[in-house]
Amino acid sequence: MRSDLDIAQAARLRPIRAVAADLGLIDDDIELYGRSIAKIDLGILQRLTDQPRGRSIVVTAITPTPLGEGKTTTTIGLGQALARLGKRSVVTIRQPSMGPTFGIKGGAAGGGYSQVLPMEQFNLHLTGDIHAIGAAHNLLAAMIDNHLHHGNQRGIDPYAIFWSRVVDISDRVLRNVVVGLGKKEDGPMRQTQFDITVASEVMAILALTTNLHDLRQRLGRIVAAYTRDGAPVTAEDLHAAGAMTVLLKEAIKPNLLQTLEGSPALVHCGPFANIAHGASSVLADMIGLHCADYVVTESGFGADIGFEKFCDIKCRASGLAPDAVVLVATVRALKAHSGRYTITAGRPLDPRLAEENPEDVAAGAANLAAQVRIARLFGRPVVVAINRFPNDFPSEVEVIRQVARESGAFDVVESFVFAEGGAGGCDLARAVIQACEAPGTFTPLYPLDMSLREKIETLATKVYGATRVEYTPEASRRLAQFEHQGYGNLPICMAKTHLSISHDPKLRGAPSEYVFPIRDVRLAAGAGFIYPLAGDIRTMPGLPAHPAAERIDIDAEGRTIGLS
Repeated sequence: MRSDLDIAQAARLRPIRAVAADLGLIDDDIELYGRSIAKIDLGILQRLTDQPRGRSIVVTAITPTPLGEGKTTTTIGLGQALARLGKRSVVTIRQPSMGPTFGIKGGAAGGGYSQVLPMEQFNLHLTGDIHAIGAAHNLLAAMIDNHLHHGNQRGIDPYAIFWSRVVDISDRVLRNVVVGLGKKEDGPMRQTQFDITVASEVMAILALTTNLHDLRQRLGRIVAAYTRDGAPVTAEDLHAAGAMTVLLKEAIKPNLLQTLEGSPALVHCGPFANIAHGASSVLADMIGLHCADYVVTESGFGADIGFEKFCDIKCRASGLAPDAVVLVATVRALKAHSGRYTITAGRPLDPRLAEENPEDVAAGAANLAAQVRIARLFGRPVVVAINRFPNDFPSEVEVIRQVARESGAFDVVESFVFAEGGAGGCDLARAVIQACEAPGTFTPLYPLDMSLREKIETLATKVYGATRVEYTPEASRRLAQFEHQGYGNLPICMAKTHLSISHDPKLRGAPSEYVFPIRDVRLAAGAGFIYPLAGDIRTMPGLPAHPAAERIDIDAEGRTIGLS
């Protein structure tokens, strides 16, 4: 089979105006970025406010493995399949960070015959939204240090500045840096760090905002530092929020692209799910639901992390709710969850993975059962999509079917969207249409008037399988501080590993009977959530020994090669 890039470069794209017309958009609704990309003006929401709302489908997965589960590919393929069935469909997905693109993972445009195009622009810069987010974030960082340099009238504690700088490249040497070296006029010297741009609270804010004025207010609420007396210092206090908003005036508009089969795709924002809430923008979903019969979106990583945050954070910000859930699993990944194989990203696979072994699939399927249970906590039907590979054995697929049904899945369907595009997802699409009509009431996991500790403990016991939560003294102090300052009614955005349902990436399958540790707690007042830190979470990834960047180049004709 041809590479993803070869398939993408051989595709014949539709004019973006024609794609926009499929959504009922007119020329005044879009701003062209070349022939194949456009931004959508937010005025569309007022013009179409009386349109009936479509159905919302959220794609999630089992716990990720280095093998990849095909969640984005399934999301795009399902959107294409719905269009083949005569439904007006739109896919809403995140813009990839260039950190993973040039690192281990590669791009995030889907795969095979279920991709978003143009692939190169999708993965590299797009319309510059991530750069604008980085500029807005770093402007606030510069204004903090400038405030210190010019007298520090607000009495900021230099050891209580939590606003780092950002760059959208994985660069481990920036995890700990010292700024202000040199002469006095070069600024006060202090230790700080760089995060990757998609870990910025500004990214989370942009993904959760509902309009430009809401964006302005959220940016103003950012708590960037504390005074020596422990009082919060906001972006509004530093007179930075207005300029930050101006830098994001274009980035707030969702980007319109198309799938390989020419159906619409909205690409907007890219918050990480192990740090933030891990979903594309509220605005993209709102526009899609006003313009289409079905909106297919995805949440980051597994149901325990991305889908939970989608429901408890994003749905609260948007006022929307999913009508159905698709949970993606593969035979190979469930074998990996058995714990009987050593799998390292970037290294050759264990040849035993290709051998028929339903017992290993059954051993790893505890993770599938747990993720189905977690997804069902929110009251909507779950369709398990078995992302098929050519060398999967029927006996192994049957194990997945049986476990999924026993776990309460609404349906279990094989998906062939990687190799066949929308045609390979029609059975999945039909099952999802039926699931959207199934009775049930969407319910968040916890009410916001619970204490912060009660919310954390609800997540730990009901979602992660822990018996209890253990807090460091610093974490306990911060929880009390945030509640005293009036932030106790915010939802929880747990910062934890995506490689296990627990806090420990070494605990595979469905961990239980363990203590869930909270080592620190932080505030994202602009985004509107509290994020406890469980375990060691990196906000600046590093590059592998042989990053994907080594393979990316141009050929004799100036075309990109090596992008995956």
